[in-house]
Amino acid sequence: MENIVVIAHDAKKSEMVRFLQERKEWLLGVNLIATGRTAEFIENEGIEVRHLSPGTSGGYNEITQMIKKGKVDIVIFLRDPMVNQPHHEDIRKLLEECNISNIPLATNYASAELLILGLIKKQAAERLKSKE
Repeated sequence: MENIVVIAHDAKKSEMVRFLQERKEWLLGVNLIATGRTAEFIENEGIEVRHLSPGTSGGYNEITQMIKKGKVDIVIFLRDPMVNQPHHEDIRKLLEECNISNIPLATNYASAELLILGLIKKQAAERLKSKE
């Protein structure tokens, strides 16, 4: 099963919810995982999500550790480029671990959509291959 981490800076939380709501059928059978406030925001809109700690309380580090353990398939992190937070080093480490562990990472709406479409295409190809 696919585990997709979804994180959004405050200015992007509504955009994340809209993205997820518009693609509900694409995300059937997917486990969504989010840091504290993003998880609360998403859940308040009726979307099921696994809660981790808030980013400021170690949530980014939790995700980084999950990536290292092979428990994350995709990261969607809608970032506000105008934000530079005190825990920015944790964010840098998370993004770096995506590169080290070869985890697909989207940091904006368009790249998130392409990642999800790529996941769907990959799953369809794997189903066809297994029928051969």
